[in-house]
Amino acid sequence: MESLLSIGLLAKRSGVAASALRFYEEQGLIKSIRGTGGRRHFAREILRRVAFIRMAQSVGLSLDQIRAALAGLPDQRTPTQADWTRLSSSWRPLLQARIDSLIALREQLDSCIGCGCLSLKTCKLYNPDDCAGRLGNGPRYLLGDRPA
Repeated sequence: MESLLSIGLLAKRSGVAASALRFYEEQGLIKSIRGTGGRRHFAREILRRVAFIRMAQSVGLSLDQIRAALAGLPDQRTPTQADWTRLSSSWRPLLQARIDSLIALREQLDSCIGCGCLSLKTCKLYNPDDCAGRLGNGPRYLLGDRPA
């Protein structure tokens, strides 16, 4: 058991709350070894797996996407550099779409809320007669629709 980490030590070393680690385990993202009394202990390699999960979350991947990526690794193996290269390259299109969306949002932000009214329905300058409402729900111009 000397090479195993308690959940408290794993939380401290990884910077992830123990409750999140338990959740990751419930979701099948990590595995623990139960010691006497049912206490969770983790192999040291789980530190790298948790780091992988945190990195994937930080770029906006869902737990389902992370789970699918980790499912390609045999028997809870920690991702290697080659694994990370393969997985991250498959996420590039998703990340690029998010970047493009954020750039579009940044470029249009002051045009839709610059006056402070915060309402496209009542904005007489940018959306007279709520023309955007005919295009569908949500912030139509921020989603890429153009004023008529």
